[in-house]
Amino acid sequence: MTPTAGPYAGTARLDATRRALELQALGDAPRIDLLVIGGGVTGAGVALDAASRGLRTVLVEARDLAFGTSRWSSKLVHGGLRYLASGRIKVARESAVERGVLMTRTAPHLIRALPQLVPLLPDLLRPGQAALIRTGFHAGDALRLGAGTPGVLLPRVRRIDAERTRRLVPAVRTAGLRGALVAHDGQLVDDARLVVALARTAAQYGASVLTRVRAEEVTGASARLVDALTGQEITVRAGAVVNATGVWAGEVDASIRLRPSRGTHLLVDAGLLGHPTAALTVPVPGSTSRFVFALPQQLGRVAIGLTDEDAPGPIPDEPQPSEAEVSFLLDTVNTALATALTRSDVRGAHAGLRPLIDTGDGSTADISREHAVLESPSGVVTVVGGKLTTYRRMAEDAVDAAVRLRGLPARTCWTARLPLVGAPGHRDSRPSPAGARTGGEVPASLLARHGGTAHEVLAAGESAPIAEGLDVTRAEVAYAVSHEGALDAVDVLDRRTRIGLVAADAERARKAVEEIVAETVAQRR
Repeated sequence: MTPTAGPYAGTARLDATRRALELQALGDAPRIDLLVIGGGVTGAGVALDAASRGLRTVLVEARDLAFGTSRWSSKLVHGGLRYLASGRIKVARESAVERGVLMTRTAPHLIRALPQLVPLLPDLLRPGQAALIRTGFHAGDALRLGAGTPGVLLPRVRRIDAERTRRLVPAVRTAGLRGALVAHDGQLVDDARLVVALARTAAQYGASVLTRVRAEEVTGASARLVDALTGQEITVRAGAVVNATGVWAGEVDASIRLRPSRGTHLLVDAGLLGHPTAALTVPVPGSTSRFVFALPQQLGRVAIGLTDEDAPGPIPDEPQPSEAEVSFLLDTVNTALATALTRSDVRGAHAGLRPLIDTGDGSTADISREHAVLESPSGVVTVVGGKLTTYRRMAEDAVDAAVRLRGLPARTCWTARLPLVGAPGHRDSRPSPAGARTGGEVPASLLARHGGTAHEVLAAGESAPIAEGLDVTRAEVAYAVSHEGALDAVDVLDRRTRIGLVAADAERARKAVEEIVAETVAQRR
């Protein structure tokens, strides 16, 4: 019996029933081609790559999809400009190519073009810095052209006047404002939603996606899997094992040495910045390649980030920002604002750990963001480093290595042209309903989060908001349980809807979410 035999074969639906059936099937037939450990963006990408090549693939995640670093990003699909500025040509070019793949073929429904605006203020930029930034922006545009991403998706670099600057970022400081430099990059509506789409697409191609399952006693050919919900244990034999656990990679493979870097974001109400439609981009004093961004987000928030701090010691489940980072972010962004933000304006704060490869001394900001695929003495193939934008290439390289090292019978990778669930061209997606973007049949917010599966979401429940002031619908909560693998209310709040990014929002919505989760689970038994 294969993991996807029965009613779930060929479907992208993830739920508790499928999970139980696939665990049972795995116990009956515990030999597989590829075991993937880790349910973040890289692990989900590996599972999709392997399954779409015809390999019997199982992904196990000890907690939930996007539990770790993959839900704490800036939600930018970078073109690699920062890496170009620091001379990392390879990773810059790779980032631009992968951004183009995401925006044109695999996940255009989850990504929009975001203007990045650097205000031309006399005391914000050092002499010559505006020219340096303009040169960098044009170099980034050259990367876009080289990657084949059309200008209709990512407009060319331009300078705008002060009036246009204020329209894009109403809260910008106006004294001495001479306009702004504007470049465009890609922005995800939600990083965790990309992970869920990858996992669901992998499941549609035959992968078993098993959350709340720990991998223990891992070797290059086997692992003992423990179901955290029931205590059931299964020893699987695999043609290859890929460790895609990010900052926890050293816990699976002791030969891996990482140097985690903490990146922190603050969340404030978008109204405090006048509901900006562009990212305010503020140079970090003393740096030529680092900026603090004020990034418009869903649910009426603006995220202010990003830091880059050494994070030694044990890896926490949920890293916490330091007060020094909070102060740094507020102090830096305030240099460009007419009215300064204060600590009391911060509605939420979160931090993620980057799984950087330990290269010795120096600042974590100077460590390369290139990824690496390594084979441990036990035979485990580990993929580490990299960044969210380049997950697909990381996955391809990891599966290529596993296929080569273990002689697996796999087809050639084709994920660069494989649309994810909800994307145009995906076999279960439908065209956007008429009027959806203008307040018609489907709310624009729901369409932005689900794309071509929005019709399916609406069929799952009521279209009423889950709580006052939140545009997440009750149907989205039910759909998270019935189709997206959420097993409890915490999965829904923290990783399917992102309501949990602001604790006060989570408390307002929690009771209704718990009720809908219970009702949906009961209906599916």
